[in-house]
Amino acid sequence: MTSGSLPPAITVSALLRATPLETLDARVLLAHALGWRRTELITRNDEPLDPNAVDAFRSLEARRVAGEPIAQIVGVREFYGLDFEVTPDVLIPRPETELLVETALAAIGSVPRARVLDLGTGSGAIAVAIASARPDARVWAVDRSAAAIAVAARNAARLLDPRRPGGSIAWLQGDWYGAFDAGPSSARASVPALLEFDLIVSNPPYIASGDPHLDEGDLRFEPRGALTDESDGLTAIRAIVTGSGPFLANGASLWIEHGYDQAAEVRALFAAAGFADVRSLQDLAGIERTTGGRRV
Repeated sequence: MTSGSLPPAITVSALLRATPLETLDARVLLAHALGWRRTELITRNDEPLDPNAVDAFRSLEARRVAGEPIAQIVGVREFYGLDFEVTPDVLIPRPETELLVETALAAIGSVPRARVLDLGTGSGAIAVAIASARPDARVWAVDRSAAAIAVAARNAARLLDPRRPGGSIAWLQGDWYGAFDAGPSSARASVPALLEFDLIVSNPPYIASGDPHLDEGDLRFEPRGALTDESDGLTAIRAIVTGSGPFLANGASLWIEHGYDQAAEVRALFAAAGFADVRSLQDLAGIERTTGGRRV
């Protein structure tokens, strides 16, 4: 470079060649920093970039190198065709949980104006996905974290039609079914008089204490209380299954997501609680990921 000449302009292709990140991660972060669609990274790959945008990308790049999840860096994760806001207060929605949504929708397929309860709603991904796919369904969602409920409520406000026949999702704060006793009077007033639902779904904390995965990857940055019961991983599932009786209408279903190696134990819990048609379903990886049954 001669004296007084400008340094060469930085381009998309140059940044992607130099980054230590995996290609997909780098493209997601670069598109976010530039405010571009990812296809533009291809069509505009040799276009000189604003130095401020380059600095913004390098800041995001450093966060990812330190291990922070992509979803938390960009603040959004796609789930069931919807873009959900994600913060450190909630679990990152994952593709395998879409099986729980599909199973839930099948369970209420023939039930008009179905009453659905989502326990441990987090970002609201399950509740909002069900409410979006079934506009007539009446949906309640519980979480013990006020911060999580705030995220879920924002997602619902942004993603759901305010004119949906089933109305707004009712958000309650508390531990599992105890939320119906502990919630404010305004929240209690929105609960069905008989507290009976046509479907209960939950993706509760099911990782056992001491599982090395808790200290690896994205899990290090997610709320620990939403991941593990600090015990055998079945504490929440036991509470949800054994406490469900008064909250399920006759013939109603309960479906729970669980760990890759817990299906047999969870089926036993359902059977001991008197459920009929108890079965586990496999996700796309062939893992028994959800278990459910029908109240008789």
